Amino acid sequence: MDFGLLSFVSGLDKVATTLNGFLWDYILIIVLLGCGLYFTFRSGFLQFRSIGDMFKLLGDKSTISSKDKRGISSFKAFTISAASRIGTGNLAGVATAVSLGGPGAVFWMWMIALVGSASAFVESTLAQVYKVKDKNGFRGGPAYYMEKGLNARWLGILFAIIISVTFGLVFNSVQSNTISLALEGSFGWDRSIVGLVLVVLTGLVIFGGTHRVAAVTGIIVPVMAILYILLALFVLVTNIDLIIPMIQVIFSNAFGLTEVVSGGIGAAIMHGIKRGLFSNEAGMGSAPNAAAAADVSHPAKQGLIQTLGVFVDTLIICTATALIIIMSGEYLNGSDGIQLTQDALAFHVGDWAGTFVSVAIFLFAFSSIVGNYYYGQTNIEFIKNSPVGLNIYRLIVMGMVYFGAVQSFGLVWNLADVSMAIMALFNLIAISLLSPIAFKVLQDYQRQKSQGLDPVFYKNSVPGLKNTECWDDAPKEK
Repeated sequence: MDFGLLSFVSGLDKVATTLNGFLWDYILIIVLLGCGLYFTFRSGFLQFRSIGDMFKLLGDKSTISSKDKRGISSFKAFTISAASRIGTGNLAGVATAVSLGGPGAVFWMWMIALVGSASAFVESTLAQVYKVKDKNGFRGGPAYYMEKGLNARWLGILFAIIISVTFGLVFNSVQSNTISLALEGSFGWDRSIVGLVLVVLTGLVIFGGTHRVAAVTGIIVPVMAILYILLALFVLVTNIDLIIPMIQVIFSNAFGLTEVVSGGIGAAIMHGIKRGLFSNEAGMGSAPNAAAAADVSHPAKQGLIQTLGVFVDTLIICTATALIIIMSGEYLNGSDGIQLTQDALAFHVGDWAGTFVSVAIFLFAFSSIVGNYYYGQTNIEFIKNSPVGLNIYRLIVMGMVYFGAVQSFGLVWNLADVSMAIMALFNLIAISLLSPIAFKVLQDYQRQKSQGLDPVFYKNSVPGLKNTECWDDAPKEK
């Protein structure tokens, strides 16, 4: 029995490795960068010129509290997506990118964030345009804009299945795997026991509904992000003389002659983009599910807020982890994943850092499990609103949390890369076809802003817009 299970796991790992090579080497990188660059130029470099507006919207009173008691605020929708973004990708994922792709991988993480943030705007804006009402407020995402915008319910159902498997099952196994490895490395805890504890904690939250998800992430994410950033700033300040040489190392490894000759530049690009996409999710089709739940007066508002989430994740959190690792030099010693991050912090601040990282990764990764589940829930409800079906899905999610906790590091990340690639391809094709609508919505937002108004969206603001459920026609002037 054990031998058969080991054979199955080994075969699964080989299949995932083969698919990864094909999808990432020949398809996904080209599509990701191509779409990101097109959206960047088409929107007039929105992600750069509207940064001030993004921060203003995030701090606006209307984004902090929802007018509709059934809905969630724009800020809470931001924290749900941040809960999924800010997790193992920032600690273990960055470490993997640096260990396998070298310091140059960090540069390519930056690039996919800067370019991909335009994709994040498009997908989240479309999610708001085509969101629907439910008993809790609103829900939506790629499955919904595929059905309503492209008139292809079959495609929406297919995507709903893919994202439910990717986030609720595969990505959650990555999160629990990272938690169990961190706790085993720091305290010697049995990974199977850690897995059982995670299953219980996950069940307590996900059976509580959307508002409990929002409440949990709204508290955990800001606290854990601030604590981690403060520690990173301490390390940087105490090693300020290494900052410029460290940045030089990143750029030289991203473009250096040695890397071109040895093929290392390809590894830097590949692992940088892979881990960058896993972390910030720009264009993947996940964040729109949280964006659609927000109660805002204009779709572009939430699009801008979700764009900011990409910057916060990669340019701040991921960069902080990368700088800590590169300055320590620990990536040259053969360690990988969360162990590398623990070793790097221990190098800078002492052995207690291993304990700190274990606690931090628990908070980061557990909040990601909660956020990932929400994406699965809203897509299961798209397929069929069945309480029984949703409860079965919840049980499978809990099962995969345990699976990830006891499996190998390589297997869960290989599975994650395959499912992430398939999901991103479907979403990028859909938002490319629907992007003219997103840009018309953006034009309407910018027109009202230029008139000094607080933008309000109506479905006839975009001529020919159909199948929108949550937006009224503009009132006729008397």
